[in-house]
Amino acid sequence: MRLVVTGGAGFIGSNFVRYMLAEHEDVHIVNLDKLTYAGNLENLRGIEDDPRYNFVHGDICDAVIVGKTLRGADAVVNFAAETHVDRSISGPQDFISTDVLGTHTLLEAVRRLEIPRYLQISTDEVYGSIEEGAFTEESDLDPSSPYSASKAGADLLVLAYHRTFGTPVLITRSSINYGPYQYPEKIVPLFIANAIDDLQLPVYGDGLNVRDWLYVDDNCAGIDLVLRDGVPGHVYNIGGGNEVQNLTITHRILELLGKSGELIRYVTDRPGHDRRYAIDCSKLGGLGWAPQVPFEAGLARTVEWYASHPEWWRTIKSGEWREYYARQYGGTV
Repeated sequence: MRLVVTGGAGFIGSNFVRYMLAEHEDVHIVNLDKLTYAGNLENLRGIEDDPRYNFVHGDICDAVIVGKTLRGADAVVNFAAETHVDRSISGPQDFISTDVLGTHTLLEAVRRLEIPRYLQISTDEVYGSIEEGAFTEESDLDPSSPYSASKAGADLLVLAYHRTFGTPVLITRSSINYGPYQYPEKIVPLFIANAIDDLQLPVYGDGLNVRDWLYVDDNCAGIDLVLRDGVPGHVYNIGGGNEVQNLTITHRILELLGKSGELIRYVTDRPGHDRRYAIDCSKLGGLGWAPQVPFEAGLARTVEWYASHPEWWRTIKSGEWREYYARQYGGTV
């Protein structure tokens, strides 16, 4: 399989590249990435010389580069996206450009080049918040932030290409991922890094918002299965089955690092903050998938990775990151 992965230098994308190279001897991966602030070639350190891997520096909004890169591909997996809700609130334009217009550019190339498989990586956030029960793939989309709206728009465009042109598309919508190589603006890597340095952990609102946590390798396994066995035109939810309040995960991180709860600082809640996410993954389960990493084990593994790779996140927590952190949380680090 000649597989084009877009956004393969980001968090989930880089883990997926590593996963596919480890699991499949017959795969050749071309990684197309713009290398924005969250794209980091250090995430792929150690595989640069693998003959089954090539990197192309480019933007999915650039039709010329996309056309050249996708030519001859057996499949495309689109991870390329702006993904942080907080940044979408302060600057939505980049999200519309990459998440919607970039997806359109890829779909046009896939259609023109008659590529056999296109997989769009999406999120459970497109469903919005739910007080009880769980969303299925048939649930209405009700996004709350510019980020989730841009992803929902892309999903609808992807499905429209299937219905209108017969483009062989698939979509996965995963719950909140955690694990190695996640840019330290999301709650888990940010709180681990801050706690290691005895810095405050900024908890939004009352901290009781609930998320379903999915270890990134389990997501990669689900994506791989959908890519190979999923039915074109279908959506597949991928969730960890681990509903945990933000405050609970904050305390657990502190416990794993032997730090005091006095590091917790409650900050003003962000606008439109969804209270609870939950998705039903029985459809993907029907293909034989199930999460393999229990939450406690996965979180401990993640904390250990960040604790043993300080050079990775300390390099990031400078420059642009510091400016963003000061704007977002009103402090210096």
